Amino acid sequence: MKIFSSSAPFPLESGEILPGITVAYHTFGRLSPARDNAVWVMHALTANSDVADWWPHTVEAGKFLDPERNFVICANVIGSCYGSTGPTTPLGDGSGPLYGEFPLLTVRDMVNAHKLLMKHLGISQIDTIIGSSLGGFQALEWLVDEPDVARKAVLCATDYQCRPWLAAINKAMYMAIEADADYGRPTPDAARKGLEAARAIALLSYRSHSAYDMTQADPPGREDPFSRKVHSYQAYQGKKLADRFDVYSYLRMCRSSDTHDVGRSRGSQAEALRRVKADCLVVAISSDILFPPAYHEELAAMLPKARMEVIESEFAHDGFLIEHQKLDALIREFRES
Repeated sequence: MKIFSSSAPFPLESGEILPGITVAYHTFGRLSPARDNAVWVMHALTANSDVADWWPHTVEAGKFLDPERNFVICANVIGSCYGSTGPTTPLGDGSGPLYGEFPLLTVRDMVNAHKLLMKHLGISQIDTIIGSSLGGFQALEWLVDEPDVARKAVLCATDYQCRPWLAAINKAMYMAIEADADYGRPTPDAARKGLEAARAIALLSYRSHSAYDMTQADPPGREDPFSRKVHSYQAYQGKKLADRFDVYSYLRMCRSSDTHDVGRSRGSQAEALRRVKADCLVVAISSDILFPPAYHEELAAMLPKARMEVIESEFAHDGFLIEHQKLDALIREFRES
């Protein structure tokens, strides 16, 4: 992991100002002499900058993030807890973590931090931007704000706005967190139970009925009618996140997704998306209930140069992580076309 630091004041859309920021990032491969082989991956909600860690079998020779051909970049977004400036990190002025007092962030704030890192790396144009879920939010914001930033873009399991369904899920998570009496304590391990409950709520939107039926069905002949396999699974997933993430970063990340709307202060969503110059591949997961294929059809129709593909999968929103072979075939063909 590498760290980029900027000591310049970093203004946020909220009107607050961070006294400088740090951005944690990973790179794979080498930048070509012409500086034209950069591939920028935008990570999803609770991922880190090590894309080879959370997106299996993608940063490999012959794959769509081939480090022998590409200079692959993935930056941890500000507000997270994996090295970039966030609620549990010291600030640029030497003061300690702000925890619950850390400012609210927007997706556009995250993209502005990416812009600083891009300048630091000496890259004037990205060959391909790839973003899934919250990463797709970031990619779209960047493509709209700076239409020449990339030649191509892959937008997977994402949307051009945060719709009521996603905002409602987010609100249910906030309620679970705020109901934890430990919420507000200025430590990284505050409100663990609330965070665990929030993650269990979120997981329901990442999977489908059939995915749960395939993986969490009770074994035949169980004797205790109150004991369900899926109960243990939900509790395990909640604890798993709380062991690696903190509640204040989780809230900032989710609250940023609430702000997402490419048309905000730009006339309309259609008007904003018409500004995008990149060739775009829009990829939906057939069973995704968070961002169903119909949303992707709308997005592709409003982008000037876009084609849409649907990956058939029972794994719903998490299909973009699990169906890496199908995604690899689509992205490699798109990038080489």
